[in-house]
Amino acid sequence: MLYAKYAFISAYLKGEEPKVVTPDHIDRILKSSDIQEALGIIRETDVGDYLEESTVKTFDDLDEYLWRYFAQRISYVESFKLLPKDIQKLVRAYIVKYDVLNIKAALQIISTGKKIRMIPVGIIHNNGLLDGLSTTKNAGDIIELLIKCKLWNYVPALEGYKVEGGAKLKLLAESRLDSEYYKSMLSMAGRIKDGSVLSKALGLIIDLTNLQIASRAIIEGVGPDAAECTIPGGYMITDKAIRELLSFKLTDMPQRLEHPQYRHVAEEVLSSYENTKSITAVEEIIDKHKFRLLKEILSPRVLSPLVMTWYLILKEVEIRNLRLVLKAIADGAATEKLKEYLVL
Repeated sequence: MLYAKYAFISAYLKGEEPKVVTPDHIDRILKSSDIQEALGIIRETDVGDYLEESTVKTFDDLDEYLWRYFAQRISYVESFKLLPKDIQKLVRAYIVKYDVLNIKAALQIISTGKKIRMIPVGIIHNNGLLDGLSTTKNAGDIIELLIKCKLWNYVPALEGYKVEGGAKLKLLAESRLDSEYYKSMLSMAGRIKDGSVLSKALGLIIDLTNLQIASRAIIEGVGPDAAECTIPGGYMITDKAIRELLSFKLTDMPQRLEHPQYRHVAEEVLSSYENTKSITAVEEIIDKHKFRLLKEILSPRVLSPLVMTWYLILKEVEIRNLRLVLKAIADGAATEKLKEYLVL
């Protein structure tokens, strides 16, 4: 019976992959003159079909619908009676990523007073408390809300947080939230089928995230001060090794990395930053390598919870790319070089 369940969900999710927005769609969208023309290009994709039935007047409308679409796809898969329990466990753990993002947004609202759109995905959203999160006044309010949602393990990350602590304290709180998320994901991976493969994938994500943290810290001149902001549990880069990198220059980083694939990533980051002098180049390069490595590990997997992991990542990247290109079109911004910022 379990084999039949995995055969069913694998067939369904693999059947959905050809319905995503492709690089060819993106090339054509980038030549669009307005959002309606762009949406027409993706009409035959799954997300395009969903958006065609929505009333889109502004990019904010579109942004809201894209996230609703993502949440709807998750809910739809969760509704299957033949869904294996390990996939249910995986989805519940995975979507807390969006709770972490929304908690970070709440901290930003508290520190700046500026309104930030929350993502309508995650446990807090499912409990109907996302609006409450967006209006919290301090860390204590957020903690109370987390307890209501049974997200107790994230409470320690916010204990002692005060706006007066400045950017460094906020960054530390955010890194603790990230660390707890990956800790929870690794714990979940240890309890499901093919969990060792998922643990490897998570370890690689942690490695690359730490390279991103280190690169940004070096560029911003904070170096060793960012040591507490790194995430434990990497696959090939030890906690000690990533902290040692913080003492070097960006030009030194490639030769200090033992593993060739990470050395190549560091070389790309260095080259891109030297060419653009833009710190966003770090995130762009790292995101592309995360996607490439995860595709190599997860995409071939079937009859496994990993088929769901890859589907979630694929849909996230699809939404990320659409948000970037459609925002540029809505703003009337130049799109010639936008493809460099996309994960394809």
